[in-house]
Amino acid sequence: MKTAVVICPGRGTYNKAELGTLGRHFPDARLMARFDAMRVAEGQETLSALDGAARFSGAKHTRGDNASALIYAAALGDFLSIDGDAVQVVAVTGNSMGWYSALACADALSPEDGFTVVNTMGRLMQDALIGGQLVYPHMGADWRPDPDRKAALLHQVAEIDARDGHRLALSIDLGGMLVLAGNEAGLAAFEAEAPPTEGRFPLRLGNHAAFHTDLQAPVARQGRAALAPALFGQPRLPLVDGRGAIWWPGASDPQALWDYTLGHQVTQSYDFTAAIRTAAREFAPDLFIVTGPGTTLGGAVAQSLILSGWDGMGSKDDFKARQAAAPMLVSMGLDEQRGLATGTTEREIQE
Repeated sequence: MKTAVVICPGRGTYNKAELGTLGRHFPDARLMARFDAMRVAEGQETLSALDGAARFSGAKHTRGDNASALIYAAALGDFLSIDGDAVQVVAVTGNSMGWYSALACADALSPEDGFTVVNTMGRLMQDALIGGQLVYPHMGADWRPDPDRKAALLHQVAEIDARDGHRLALSIDLGGMLVLAGNEAGLAAFEAEAPPTEGRFPLRLGNHAAFHTDLQAPVARQGRAALAPALFGQPRLPLVDGRGAIWWPGASDPQALWDYTLGHQVTQSYDFTAAIRTAAREFAPDLFIVTGPGTTLGGAVAQSLILSGWDGMGSKDDFKARQAAAPMLVSMGLDEQRGLATGTTEREIQE
C-alpha cells in the first residue's frame, strides 16, 4: 500500500474543460442531492444544474458563490473516490479555498458543514468583492529556485504598498508563482512596472478578490458571525495549514481551528509552498495526490517540492525524470493518472 498526502485546489480551477466534472466523477448521489437542497434553501442554483449546463459561462461559473461550491464538491468527491485498499492517506492540505475542502476531507468538518462553510464564504466574498488578484512568476521556465529574484519582487510589492492610496501584498506563495492581491491602484502599478514575461504575466485573475490580505477583514468578521465554532471538530487525519503548521488528530483545539480558518486564513498570506514542504518532510509520502477539479495545481506542487529540495530535485528536468521513473505526483483531473488514486482503469473511467 502506498502512502499519500492529498492536496485540494482553490479558486480558478473549475473552468470550461471541467464542465461536467461532478456528473462524471462525484461518487455519492445522495450527498450531491443534499448539497443541491442546501443551495435551493439559499436561493442559489444547484450544483447539478451548474455542472450540467450545456455550455460554460465565465460570468456564471467563476463567480465566488458558484465556483467555491463547485470546486469544493469536486475535491471532496475525488477524495471519497480514492481507493483505500491501495492508498493510505497520511495527511491532507490545500491551496487557499482548498483549505475548506481539506477540513472536510480530514473530517474536521462534516461534508455538509464543509459545504456550509465554503458556500457561505464564497457568497460573502462575492458580495463584497474587495480588491483583486494577479499572478507573477519568480521561477524561470526551468523551475530552478531564484531566491534573489523572489526577494526583489517582494521588495517591489512592499514599495508599491507604501505609496499613498496603493494596497498590494503577497496573497499566496504558490510554488514558483507569487499571487499578489490589493486594490486597483496597487495592482495596476505592479502591472505597469513588472517586466512582461512568458507572454501572459502579470496575469489578472477574473472574479477574484484580495484574498488572504487584511482587506478581507470585513468578510472575516461576517464569516465568524455566520459560522459557529460548533461546526468544527477534531480532524481524523493530520491537516497542514497555510502556515505550514500541522493540526493533529486528537490534539487539536476545534475553537482554535475555527479561529484560524475564519481569521488568519482569510486575512493573512497563505504559504502553500510551506504547506507542501511540511507535508513532504513530516510525512514523506509515496504519492502527492492533487484532487480535481482541473490540473493547474500540479505545477505549483512540483515547484514547491523543488524549492523544498525534495528527493534531490533542483529543476523541472529533475522533476520530469523522477516522475517518469516512478510517478509521485498524481493529478486526479487527468484520466491517465486518476486510476493511480482510484484503482480504476482509463477504460472504466471512459465507460
